[in-house]
This record gives sequence, structure tokens and C-alpha cells, in this order.
Amino acid sequence: MGDDAAVSLDLSNYELLWPTKLFVSEGERILRITGSWEDQAKWLLTEALVGTTAVADFEEIPSHRDQADDPWSSTARRYGTAPQGKDQRDWFAELIQRAGELRHAVAPRPYWPQRHGGGSPDGHTTRDVRGDFARLVGEFWETGYLAEAFGEYCVDDYDHLPDAAEVIERRLGIPDLWPLSPDAWDEDTFYGLVEVFHDLVSRPRKRWFHTYSGCGWHHLEFHNGPARILYRWRVNQLLREGGIEYELAAEGEDRGRLVAVTDDARSDLVHRALSDSPPDTAAGVRHAIALFRGRDASPESKRSAIFNLGRILEERRALINAELGKRDEGALFEIANRFDLRHRRADQLGEYDEAFLDWIFWWYLGTVELTNRLIASRSA
Repeated sequence: MGDDAAVSLDLSNYELLWPTKLFVSEGERILRITGSWEDQAKWLLTEALVGTTAVADFEEIPSHRDQADDPWSSTARRYGTAPQGKDQRDWFAELIQRAGELRHAVAPRPYWPQRHGGGSPDGHTTRDVRGDFARLVGEFWETGYLAEAFGEYCVDDYDHLPDAAEVIERRLGIPDLWPLSPDAWDEDTFYGLVEVFHDLVSRPRKRWFHTYSGCGWHHLEFHNGPARILYRWRVNQLLREGGIEYELAAEGEDRGRLVAVTDDARSDLVHRALSDSPPDTAAGVRHAIALFRGRDASPESKRSAIFNLGRILEERRALINAELGKRDEGALFEIANRFDLRHRRADQLGEYDEAFLDWIFWWYLGTVELTNRLIASRSA
């Protein structure tokens, strides 16, 4: 191996603030830029990694143009040391390629007051989830993620900014919610704001510094896809740490809306059912999942969800009979037909715990996913 292969990038001083996949996808997009790309790379490093170490290391490495001007140059480097002969694009490409090795930033270990009964009067620390959410939205505001929706102040043009409170009111129907005042929110307002800001954030992929009168950074080239991925990741982390059993859905008809948290196995099942359903059934599967897992899901909406899945399985009854056998096919539909789930006949049973609805829904969704695979294997 040559010297370049023997020396690799030192990642020990870098910590991720973003989901790894999002960092990689944005980094790979930057590497595909054929023109000037360095400022976008530095902006990504500033946003996605803790502190300024990565940006400083990046700036110490000669660009391809620098090395072309002086091929004999040799620069001593620290921390994120790159092998001699590598330029900024090589360094950045390796960082993106090895992003899976980066540690994620974590909250510091508890300090003395937290370890010795500080916080609430009963000796337990309490998490101000609403206050934490308001601070999180403030971070998105400061980094330009709300500039597309709310506009951005500039000393040269400050008369035509939209009213942020009106922007929120048009979506949520509640006035005077900006600036954020978490102490004034009831539960519905809080959860409504969580969902509204999911739809408002948009990541600026470029920024420029306006020096006149200390105006500051201005942001442009917005894209809501990466912003919403990051927003869901940060907010779901906050809700989980606060003991709230809801999360923002990442896919499906209810993407960006709060849904009940499930275990990893059920989350994987939902993902497979949503991503693998054929076009003729995909809408029905999406609607059933949205009905079932909504924050305000009632027994009636859960019955409707089961009805939608049952209709899909009815259409696949011949397949189920052929692949699983007559006995299993009969058992699958007997439960839905005997209980008050689909046809609502007088001879059906209606008195049962709501947990039964959960069980039958996951059983039916699992069967839909199974039949999706059987259909795909037959097509193959």
C-alpha cells in the first residue's frame, strides 16, 4: 500500500448532531456539484457536527486549486489530519464515506445537582418539554430553517416580512402564537405547534454574510426534505426523553403528524407494509395505518382501519388459500366476521376489550405484508 492508503482521516474529534443517513445524503449531494462547492461543505459541517473543529480542519487542507498552483507545498495538519497529497474534496469525500463511524453527540453526564436530588422539590429532575421545544424551534430559526416561511430581516429590506403569527394562525387557527410562549400552551396547542413547524421548516443549502451595518447571515436555496427529516429526528428525541408516548410519523399518509409510539418490530412492519404494497393497495394501506395510529385514534377509527385491511385481504383470499391453506384462510376471516368489526350484524359479538382491536390490526397488517411478499415472489 502507498502512503495515502496507510494514513486515514482521524474522526475522534468529530461528533454528529444529525442522523447519519441525512448527513451522508447531503454530503453526497455536495460532492456531485461540479462548480464551487466548498462553502456548502463548510455550512454542512457547521450544522451537522459539534463545534468548529471539522470546519477548521477542512480549511487547513489545500484545495485542488491550491495544490495545482504549488504541487510541492507541504502543510502540517492537526486533529483531522489528511494524508499529504489529499485535497479538500478527498478529505470531505472520506468523511462522508466513513460517516457511520462518527459518534453521535449525547447530553453530558448528570452534574452534581442532578445526581444529588436537585431539580424538583421531591428530589427528581423534571423535563420542561414545552420549553425545550421552544428552544429547539429557536435553533431552527437562527440557522435559517424558517426563513422561507417567515422571511428574514435585512437592513436593506425589512418592510415586507410576513407576520409569523399569521402564518401559524392560517394553519392552526389559533392567533398570537409567535413569538413562542410555552407557558401559555395547553396540550392541544403544543401538539399542534409540533406538527405545524414540521411543515414550515426548510433547510437553506447556501448562506452569505451581509457585512453592511452588521446585518449578518442570509440564507437561500431552500429544501424542505432534509429539514423535515432533521426536525422529526430532533423532536422525536425530545418527546422520547420527556416520556411522551407520541412521535412524528416519518412515512405514510400521516407523515409529519403525531402518532402513537410502537416498538421497533411494529415500526419495521409499518415501514415494510407502506413501502412494499403494490400501487393498487398502497392507498388503502396508508389510510388504514393513519386511522389506527393517530394520536386521537378512537375505537371507531381502529375498526375502520381493520375494515380497510380486511378489504385488501378479501381481494387476496384466493392467494391466501393457495399459499397458506383453507384452514388458515378460514381462521383469518372468521374472527373479523364473528366480531363487531366489519359487517355489524345482530349476531356478531361486540363486547370486548380495545386491546382486541390492536391485536387484530397488527395481525391483519402482518398478513398484508406477507401477501405483498408472496405477490412479489410470484411476479419475480
